[in-house]
Amino acid sequence: MAVSISVVLLLGTLAVIFLRNGGLKPSHAIVCLLLGFCLASSGVAPAIHSGLTATADIVGGLRP
Repeated sequence: MAVSISVVLLLGTLAVIFLRNGGLKPSHAIVCLLLGFCLASSGVAPAIHSGLTATADIVGGLRP
């Protein structure tokens, strides 16, 4: 749960930055949001979730 909240905050922050800099138009943001909802309800969602979890485990295991 903590990983998904972190990812949502990161993506939300990036979306706000892109909107303010003019790199992301509101219509593009809406399309990305709808794509996210469609992916979350599809059969691909478990694969995406496990990929994000594995990536977070790898990054969390790195020692500088």
